Amino acid sequence: MKHKGVFCDTSFFIRLLDAKDPLHYNARGYFKYFAENDYALLISTIAIAEYCVGGSLQELPLRNLQIIPFNLDHAQRTGEFARIIFAKKGELYIKERKIIPNDTKLFAQADSEKNADFFISSDSESIKIYTLLRKESNPKFQFIDLSTPYNETFGILAI
Repeated sequence: MKHKGVFCDTSFFIRLLDAKDPLHYNARGYFKYFAENDYALLISTIAIAEYCVGGSLQELPLRNLQIIPFNLDHAQRTGEFARIIFAKKGELYIKERKIIPNDTKLFAQADSEKNADFFISSDSESIKIYTLLRKESNPKFQFIDLSTPYNETFGILAI
């Protein structure tokens, strides 16, 4: 059993599976790094549903993923996170969209799962939500911005 893991947002898989996406190379680098370093790749049933809006389930690398269903503990933590976000939403300055409840749910799942050390996403708006949560609640996972290559995130010399 893997003891360290990374919770993967929908945006990670969109970039990983689209060779024409500007962040595809970064997504491939992270995917390879995580596999080589024995990280469990966690995906929520919520992220799967989001992915299936524009893609199909069969496109996802399911044999490499641990699927995490949304459960009662996740729901309770979501409520705690949402309370903070709604109380402080004026500090977020989200321009392109309203606060997406799924961001809060995914963060709550990552925070509740014992082996979720990281949450990876290319969603610049969700970074703002995470930053606010970090100030107010201190989630146990670290946010990885997919726009930063894996070697920079983990301090590895690029070869």
